[in-house]
Amino acid sequence: MNSKLLTKAIDDKTIVWFEAANKYVVLENRAALILQDIANDISVEKIAIEQSKQLNIPYENVIELIRDLKQNLFDPNTKEKDVLKTNKENISVPNNFEFIKYYQINNITFKAAFQNEANLSFVHPKFAHLEVEKSLEVDFNYYVFTEESSTYFLVDNKIIGSWNNENIHYFQGKFSMQIVQDIHRKSEDKWMGVFHASAVNDNKNAILFLGDSGSGKSTSLALLQANGFNCLADDFVPIDTNKKEVYSFPSAISIKKNSLETLLPLYPELEHSAEYHFKSLNKIVRYLTPNNSDYSNHLPCKALVFIKYKKDSDLIISTISKIEAFEKLVPDSWISPIEENAQSFLDWFSNLPTYQLIYSDNNKMIEAVSKIFNDEL
Repeated sequence: MNSKLLTKAIDDKTIVWFEAANKYVVLENRAALILQDIANDISVEKIAIEQSKQLNIPYENVIELIRDLKQNLFDPNTKEKDVLKTNKENISVPNNFEFIKYYQINNITFKAAFQNEANLSFVHPKFAHLEVEKSLEVDFNYYVFTEESSTYFLVDNKIIGSWNNENIHYFQGKFSMQIVQDIHRKSEDKWMGVFHASAVNDNKNAILFLGDSGSGKSTSLALLQANGFNCLADDFVPIDTNKKEVYSFPSAISIKKNSLETLLPLYPELEHSAEYHFKSLNKIVRYLTPNNSDYSNHLPCKALVFIKYKKDSDLIISTISKIEAFEKLVPDSWISPIEENAQSFLDWFSNLPTYQLIYSDNNKMIEAVSKIFNDEL
């Protein structure tokens, strides 16, 4: 079969990664051993005979289970078809772009050309704080335009891909990933993954805040950066394979409307900042400039914290099982399909403490995060 898989024993379970599908599954240890046998080209029949003896279960029942495991977990993943493959001959790049923006990130200048206002709205709001006057010296040229209901993205003269309207979030992710590659000078194969999280740091280490949409990740980040901590990344957190460190991402912090009352005393500029309605996501946000002045920064990760603001709740902070944390982390993440990077991810995750933090008192939350940074829990 020559199908590759990786395994990592955590708690009393085994996490298995399947190369063909780039899929992670949490399994009982015995099931993981069966899959290793399948990957090693041991026949289903031979595995079933051995397991039937060990488990004292009829052979017919065991072989059916093993066949299901093989079919469901070793077949390539065919669901992810977000990028429409194109080539230069099939596409005509517009002669005119209505919006031209220049972004300065550290000492790198980006020229981003958007054909129309819709193209602009997909990415500009979260990078508007980086905008500078027209520059004659440009390091990277980005082009975004629409043709036949698909959004195309080019960097210099290279087509990165195209996306239909239903998959525009994949385009936004690709645009962000291109910025990460260009500012950190690392190609996509050098990144372990990107996580839907907020990352705060104390100049020595980073902590990732995770949770469902609306749990308070970005609001907590904004509160912490107003109280002596630094924003490393919001909503899009890249981690590299080699160092296994959290890298800076220069987008603004997204602030939902229901957080304004809390944050306005700390950030009066939010009162008059532009408001954006994202109907597909059913949310209204404003953008807050991060206090990060060095977008080349990268730091080791201290912990994963699943955070949630809950009105009138006492402060509750506790460790949660690695398996529970893993099952919450992976669905919202992009993890590299390259074997070396998948191994890096499993090693990185297995060595991190994982916490749940529920709060209603902002000061108590800030104090709890300080304790995590200072190893005082």
